[in-house]
Amino acid sequence: MRLEVGTIATPESSAGLSDGLSSGLSAGLSAGLSAGIIAALIESGRTIAVAESLTGGLLVAELIRTSGASAAVLGGVVTYNTGLKHTLLGVDSELLDRLGAVHPDVACAMATGVRLALAVDGRPADIGISTTGVAGPDPQDGQSVGTVFVGFAIGTAVHATRLKLAGDREDIRQAVVSESLHELARLIS
Repeated sequence: MRLEVGTIATPESSAGLSDGLSSGLSAGLSAGLSAGIIAALIESGRTIAVAESLTGGLLVAELIRTSGASAAVLGGVVTYNTGLKHTLLGVDSELLDRLGAVHPDVACAMATGVRLALAVDGRPADIGISTTGVAGPDPQDGQSVGTVFVGFAIGTAVHATRLKLAGDREDIRQAVVSESLHELARLIS
């Protein structure tokens, strides 16, 4: 398993996405981006599975917003409870005990695990993506609010991207969806 950790800082302008105009603009941009991702996946014959913690289903919901997404999106699993990361996705329980749920290794294991957990007819998803982090209001597992790891498992390549986000709980969750889609688009292009 290859692990790359990077930092993506969101522009300060995205920190206030809770106002109607900004969130509407953000939703429109995400819709176009997710449609492009779905089109690229369908064109290449690849499938994707999503494991989410702090985003609670928002990422897979954004992907399936696009008509015809069922040709590429196998499904999503919300593993908000740390124990479910082990029981549903196969994340090593010792890893979770030692590092907590908010760690790049956990994000990688979630992305890898969801590919297998949502296999169809014994065929794993081609791409697994996962989100784990701290939306707030309190720190978790020694990580500050706004610390997020997004895991990507594509073929044999597995890595996690670190996000350090600002804003309230909903701002952070929405920013994770947006940043995840942007990174996914970059990885599959």
